[in-house]
Amino acid sequence: MISYAHSVSYGSHLLEFTVRRRERKTLEIAVEPDASIVVTAPINASIEAIEEKVRRRARWIVRQQRYFGQYLPRTPEKRFVPGETHLYLGRQYRLKVSGDLKNTVRLARGFINVTSVRPNNPEATRELVEKWFVERAHHKFRERLEVCLLRFSDPEAFRPTGLIVRQLEMRWGSMSPAHRLMLNKRLIHAPVEGIDYVITHELCHIAEPNHGPSFYSLLDRVMPSWSTRKERLEELMA
Repeated sequence: MISYAHSVSYGSHLLEFTVRRRERKTLEIAVEPDASIVVTAPINASIEAIEEKVRRRARWIVRQQRYFGQYLPRTPEKRFVPGETHLYLGRQYRLKVSGDLKNTVRLARGFINVTSVRPNNPEATRELVEKWFVERAHHKFRERLEVCLLRFSDPEAFRPTGLIVRQLEMRWGSMSPAHRLMLNKRLIHAPVEGIDYVITHELCHIAEPNHGPSFYSLLDRVMPSWSTRKERLEELMA
């Protein structure tokens, strides 16, 4: 994949965007949750064609940036010390850390209870808790995938070839051309309704790779409440 920065002027706005060239036939523009602009273009698309497409979509781009902008800047990074709160499936849990001869992480009565051989080391606590979050993400995302597949009239036609959980900097999820579903590990902090929105959104890309009218028509049919779910997700996870 070839990637580089570019920009065009639109009135008083300078639209700075990243161009990512791939083996594809169509050109797609996305505004990410951090308000950055990404243009995914065919390998042989001219820069003039890309600029023209961005200018044609400029009003929509600015509107999307303003939408995401209301949730910026992001909240400060969480600390891994006793008393700090952390989100899990949309609910706040307070961190409790105690010493023990083995490392464990358990959820109970509003607390994330951590026992550690290094209870006074926040970095050690971070490693334990983040590992637990990732383990829970793999389990919960697979569970919700099965639920979301039932939204489609032919669930098996929308089943991804694999599920990958990892840190994604600018998006909640993606669907590869080979139909591998990738989800941001941070989604484990979101409510189930938000997780379901992201999964369902990405499953729709199996039938409709681009964000055109056909894509949104399908998304509207299988999840009529998607826009409300999306807004709540961005608001809570800002």
